This record gives sequence, structure tokens and C-alpha cells, in this order.
Amino acid sequence: MGKLRQYLPVGRRGDRVPSEAGPEGQRGSAGRRVLSLLNPRSVAGQVFLLQLVVVLLLIVTAVVAIVIQDRNSAIQEAGDRSLVAAESFAKAPGTAEAMQSDDPTAALQPHAESVRKRTGVDYVVALSPYGFRWTHPDPDQIGEHVSASYGEALEGEPYQTTFDSSLGKAVDSTVAVFDEEGTAVGLVTVGVTVDKVTSVVQHQLPVLFAAGGVALLLAAGGSALVSGRLRRQTRGLLPVEMTRMYEHHDAVLHAVREGVIITDGDGKLLLVNDEARRLLALPPKAEGKPVTALGLSPALAGLLESARAVTDKVFLAGDLLLAVSLRPVGPKGGVVATLRDTTELRALAGRAEVAGGRLQLLYEAGTRIGTTLDMKRTAEELTEVVVPRFADFATVELVEPVLLGDEPTGARTEMRRIAAAGIREEAPLNPVGTSLRYLSDNPVSVGMTTGRPVLVPHLAMADGWRAQDPEQTRKVIEYGIHSMISVPLRARGQLLGVVEFWRSEQDPFESDDLFPAEELATRAAVCIDNARRYTREHTTAVTLQRSLLPSTLPELSALEVGHRYLPAQAGVGGDWYDVIPLPGARVALVVGDVVGHGLHAAATMGRLRTAVHNFASLDLSPDELLAHLDDVITRIDQDAAAEGNTEAVTGATCLYAVYDPVSGRCVLARAGHPGPALVSPDGSVTFPDIPVAPPLGVGGGLPVETAELRLAADSRLVLYTDGLIEARGRDIDIGLGMLREALLRTDGATPDGTCRAVLDAMLRDGSSDDIALLVARTRLLDPDRVAEWEVPDDPAAVSRIRAEATGRLESWGLGETAFTTELILSELVTNAIRYGASPISLRLLRDGDSLICEVGDGTSTSPHLRRAAITDEGGRGLFLVAQLSRRWGTRYTDRGKIIWAEQSLDAGTTGGLGALLMADL
Repeated sequence: MGKLRQYLPVGRRGDRVPSEAGPEGQRGSAGRRVLSLLNPRSVAGQVFLLQLVVVLLLIVTAVVAIVIQDRNSAIQEAGDRSLVAAESFAKAPGTAEAMQSDDPTAALQPHAESVRKRTGVDYVVALSPYGFRWTHPDPDQIGEHVSASYGEALEGEPYQTTFDSSLGKAVDSTVAVFDEEGTAVGLVTVGVTVDKVTSVVQHQLPVLFAAGGVALLLAAGGSALVSGRLRRQTRGLLPVEMTRMYEHHDAVLHAVREGVIITDGDGKLLLVNDEARRLLALPPKAEGKPVTALGLSPALAGLLESARAVTDKVFLAGDLLLAVSLRPVGPKGGVVATLRDTTELRALAGRAEVAGGRLQLLYEAGTRIGTTLDMKRTAEELTEVVVPRFADFATVELVEPVLLGDEPTGARTEMRRIAAAGIREEAPLNPVGTSLRYLSDNPVSVGMTTGRPVLVPHLAMADGWRAQDPEQTRKVIEYGIHSMISVPLRARGQLLGVVEFWRSEQDPFESDDLFPAEELATRAAVCIDNARRYTREHTTAVTLQRSLLPSTLPELSALEVGHRYLPAQAGVGGDWYDVIPLPGARVALVVGDVVGHGLHAAATMGRLRTAVHNFASLDLSPDELLAHLDDVITRIDQDAAAEGNTEAVTGATCLYAVYDPVSGRCVLARAGHPGPALVSPDGSVTFPDIPVAPPLGVGGGLPVETAELRLAADSRLVLYTDGLIEARGRDIDIGLGMLREALLRTDGATPDGTCRAVLDAMLRDGSSDDIALLVARTRLLDPDRVAEWEVPDDPAAVSRIRAEATGRLESWGLGETAFTTELILSELVTNAIRYGASPISLRLLRDGDSLICEVGDGTSTSPHLRRAAITDEGGRGLFLVAQLSRRWGTRYTDRGKIIWAEQSLDAGTTGGLGALLMADL
């Protein structure tokens, strides 16, 4: 205000008077106007500078445009001049005749130089149609060949090109010379340098610069006039009006509900309104003092001194939170700062942020808890979600029956901690696996009784909690854990367990934290209950399936067997395997797979395994057995459809193999099942080609083909289900390759070791399907333990065969069984001679603790056992065979049948025979 008044002298009653008078004053005023015009900080000076820049920019732009235009015009004019000269020379009388003369150079060189000098072009060159020079300003260049292409000119079109020569940019024009018949007899090329064309820029630049100078003079005069008018208008403002304006501004400044502070470049306070004085608790006479001496916080004082622009930066002033905005003012420094009280807004925002965080936590809990049907993993997911966003530590315990998949009982039972998580691992809380039983007055026990969450804001004062384990709770409190929320895990009205949330570094739990804690526990309880029910069903299915699978496999002299069954991760399936002893020391190997999973697949698998045992007892060939099994599955599906059961089998696969240790012959057949792998004694691995039939139940009665393998001793036959080689994202060929590599690394391993190695190599990431694996190492029966005879079709031969068989038994050290064996083979051989047909054969096998007698003939009629009456003279032969042997039966071959009887060598049979005879008498 004071600075403004020195330019506004006031007379009586505020009348305006001239500031200077007389010529001296006028000369001083003119000088000041000039100084004001030249001063770049004044408005007039700034306008003048702007106009100067604009005029100079226009002049430069005009000069550049004229130069570019003149350059383009010069190039065009040079091209026109060269083209005119070339066409004139080419069409001049005698040019074509000279080019066709014997010495074109002598005839054309003088004329070309004459034209060049008269027209001012740089060169006139005559060329032959093949590009050899006839003329040139430099005689040494005559006769040289020009490599440029003049095809366009030879066709009658002038050819022009612009290029950079040693004398500058030049234009070259080439035209062809034609004779009277229109044949091109030569070329004329003329070149002109652009710089030789007269430029008009030098004539236009003075005019342009003169116009620019006039424009600058006009701009300076206009700026001086504007400056004088502004000064006159400013001096016309009265002091009263200036004072009124100041009072209005001051009233507005102090009436606003926002603090305003203005400082100068030295950091001294120039102005502060009432709101800023209240917010900062400034003294009454704070103006003129440095901001560092006003008792402000160091951060706020430093910001005001820094004079840097900020927006809504929050500072603490006593109990208030202030949002400060700062803007620098003027070239000499100084700032204007505004202050707003955001204490209540910040509190509301904080509560909204907490509520939003809880909603986000509950949302994440819904997506992250219960991703698997595993109770332990579900509990771990709950602790991972809440730590550290809601609690510093979290623990979960479940009652013991729930862990086993059983229904929780109403009685208070022991609980076991199954999950724990925290911001640190060394917390003195009970570790996972600890069995816990809470006292009745413990807050955890109270929550389980009432079914409601329990808040313990101060653990140090919770006597009921400390009484549970004084030493343990003392360590927890000393560690820094100060508050807890315990929430029971309940689902369908039953108590599953409890979850505890603990805090050590965060603020103690409040009543507002009970709702999110209860919501988290409710969601986790539902997921845990689902996992419990799944665990119960899965355990039931696995128990059923394992009960249907063979618990132990028989000890066999023909094979050494290793086996594995792995249920699927998602549930049990219908895979099975079996080893079935057959007559004649033979063994049947079975591996099958029922489509689907669950209890239905497991139950169907048990039915199929029973059917296989029944069909194997009939000693059917592999192809016949699979054909009968196909009928069984078809009937199962038909029965299920008739009962309205949608869980039909819809197919199964099976591989059935019969191995004979006497010959090493193995007959195999498969229906929709993967073929076996064969590991030779030398360690090589092959996959024999076994004809494949459609899966059981979907084959439509198509025939099943068999394959026969000859297996050396110590060969390993590997049978498996598709879950071993097939996997999600892995082709079956890749699986077979992996199986081959795994088997190659098992050279010399036992069947059980082979199973273990194969599963370790193939199932590193688990399997989504169940797996059955059966490995059989072959053995061959010692030829010394086999005796065979061809029996003539003559009853008189029976005695001789009986005597030879007795001699073989003596050599085996089985003389005590000779009498019983003679009775059995006499009966079987006599029946074969009497009722059978040739060829007739007898074979004795000594296999471990068994002696097997086999009699074969060429008929397919089968004898049957009957009980003869007392008056009957015959009919007791097969009865005696059945009584004297452990078991007996008939099997059919492609050439007839074999009747066999198996005796036990564990105890003598003579006594048994005597008792039988005495009983019969």
C-alpha cells in the first residue's frame, strides 16, 4: 500500500493533481516512459519483447521460404535450359547425318562446343546409341563409354536427372536423335549447373528486411503508447478506493474457515489470518517473526522455509491433523500456505479403511479357504489368511473323531492342534500335533460350551486362561502376546474344533473384531466339515476296495510276484490285480480296470474279481475267460438299467495271462487294456505286441485273440493299469517311454524292488487315477521233476506205465506215496483207455509240496463224480481219486482234455488210504 502511494500524490480532499509540472517534468516523464519500455519486467517491456520475437520469426520464415522457392525454381529453370539445348542440338539440320558419318567426332565436336559456349551450359555431349562419347568439352573423354541407362531416351522420351557434381547440384537432359526411318542413331546429353541460373533472392532480401524494421518501429511505438496509458490509469486510482479494496480483501481473508499464512523470501511471517492463528496457536504479534520462532513443529517450519510446492501434506499440530498446501510466490521468494483441519475426516476415513480391510479379508477368505478336501490343509489356509492382516498368530484345533472323519460326539473330547501360523516361528504356543484338553473355566472352553466367540483383551488378567498351564501361559505373556479371540468351529450344530486368534504387535482385540473372527470361523467350519465327510467316504471306499483286493498272494514255485495298488488322489477307483494258481503248476496273472471312481466302481471291481476266480477254476483259456467276463459286465449294466440305476459300469478293461513253468509258455489276451512290458534276463525292455479287443461291456461280442510268449527264466513280466502311464498333459507314448527308462534302471532288482522303482520314477507329482502294478519274475520247473509217457491204447499197458511211474517216484525219494499214486494213475489211465481216444499221455510233476498226476486223451467228454450204490460193481474210481488227492479236475485243450489230480507231500497218504478203506467197509 505504501509503495503504491508514492506514485499517487494526493491534493486537498483527495483531488488528483499532476505529479510533475513544466518542461523539466515532461522530459523526466518521457525518460521514464522509455525506461519503462526497455524494462523487461514491465508490461510494456514484455509486450515489446513478444512483438520483437514475432516480427523476427516472420522475417526468418519469409527468408527461408523465399530461398527454398528460389532453389526449386533454379532447378526447374536449369532443367528447362538443358532440355531445350539438347533438343535443339538433336533436331539441328545435319546432326543425324553427322552421327551416321564415318567420323562423327570431327563433324560434331566443333558444333557441340559452339552451342555450349553460346547457351552457357556446362557440357554438350553426343553419344552413340551404345553409350560411347563422340563429343565432350574435355577431348580426353571422347571415345569413353558412359555406363548410365538411356533406355527411356532411346524410346523417344527425354530423360532428365538431377545429381550432385563437383561444381554443385546439376541437371542433365538426354534426348535421342532419329534418322528419317525413325531409328535412333545417337544421343545428345546436356548438363547445366543450378548455380548458373540467376537467383532473385538477393533482390528481395533488402525489401524484406526493410519491412521488418518498419514493423519493429511500429511495435515499439505501440508498446510505448500502451505503457503510458496503463500508467495514467493506475495513477487515477484514489487512495480511499485502494484502502477500501484492501479492507475487503482483509475481511475475506479473516472470514474464511481455512488458515492462510504468507511469508517472504527470508522466511519471515508477513500475514496470518485468524483461522491459521487458531490452528497453530500463534502468539498475538506473530507477524514479522521467522517461522522457526513461532513454536511450530520442525517438519512444518522446515516446509514453510523450503518454499517448495506441496498439496494436502498432513502434519500433526497438537491434537489436530492439518492438511497443508504450499505455493511459492514472486521471484524474490516467499510462500502462501493454506491449512485445513482434517482430524474428524481422518478419523472417519480410518474407520472406513478398517471396515474395507475387513470386507476384503472376508472376501479373500471365501476364495482361499477350502480349496481342497483336506481338513489339515483347510485349517492351514485359515491361518494363512488371517496372519498378519487380522492377527499376529493363529492356531486351529479339531476334536479327535473329526480328524478320523467320524461324526463329532456331544461329549467333551480331546482336541489336537492341526495348524498354526504366525509372524514369527519361535512363539511359545503349543506346536502342531499337540493334544489339548481345556479346563471348564478356560475362555476357549467357555466359547465351545456357549457356541459364541470369546474375547480376552488382556491375557495377563485372564485367570481362567492362565490356570490352564501357568508355566506355558507365563511364557506366552512374556513373549508379548497380549490379547486373544477364541471362536468355536461349528457346522450343522456340531462342534468340530476351535480357532484362536492372537495379537502381540497389533493393538489389542476389540469388540468390533468379534464379527469378522466369527465369520472367518464359520466359513472355515463349513469347509472343514465338507473335508471331514469326504475323508469318511474316502476312507470307507478305500477300505472296501482294499478288502476286495487280495490281501496276500500265494507262494508259487512258478513265479516270484511283487505288487502295488495306489488309490487316486480324488478317490478310489476300480483297478485290481490277482494271481491265481492253476492246475499243473501253472499260474494266471490278472490286471483290470473298471471305468469310473467311487464306491460303485470298487464294488463292481469286487464282482469282476470274483467272476475271474470262478472262470479260472474252470481252467478256461484267456480268450474264453475274457468273453465270459464281457457277458458278466453286460448283464451288470442291464440289471442296473432295469433298476433305474444310472451308475452303470459302461466298460472295463482286463489283461489275463496264463504262465506254464514247465514249458515257459505264456498265453495272453487283453480287452481294451494296456499291453505288458517284458524285461529280459539281460535287462532289455520290450513291449510285446498283444492283439487288443474292445473293452469289456462295449465289445458287442467280438472275438478275443490271444498271443503266446516264450519266457526265459528270470524274465520279468510287468502288468499295469493305465493310471501308471497316462496323466493329464502327458501323452501315452511319453508314459511308455518313461516306463521303459524306469525298467532299464532296475536290472537285477526283485519284483518288489521293481514296483518301488517304477512308482518312484513315474509318480513324482502324484496321480489323478488309481494304479495297479503287478511284476512277476518267471521260473522254469527243473526237467528232472517232470516225467512224461505216451500210453498205448491197450489195457495191458497200464501195469508197465504204473511200474515206470513207481520207479520215477523212488528216484524222487517219494516211495511212501507210490501206493496212492499207483491207485490214482491206474484209475485215470484205465478210464482214458476205456472211454477216451488216442493219443493218451501221462505226466507226473513234482512242484514243491505237491505231486501232480495228469492224464490226457483225445476226447472232450468229461467224467463226473458220483456215489455208487452198495450193490454196484463199479463207479468208485473217481471217488477214490477225489478222496486220495488234495484236489482234482479237468481242463480242456485244443486236442482233447486232461484229467489231473494233485497230492500233498506234507504227510504220507497210506494211512489215509487205510482209514478210507475201513470207512468204506
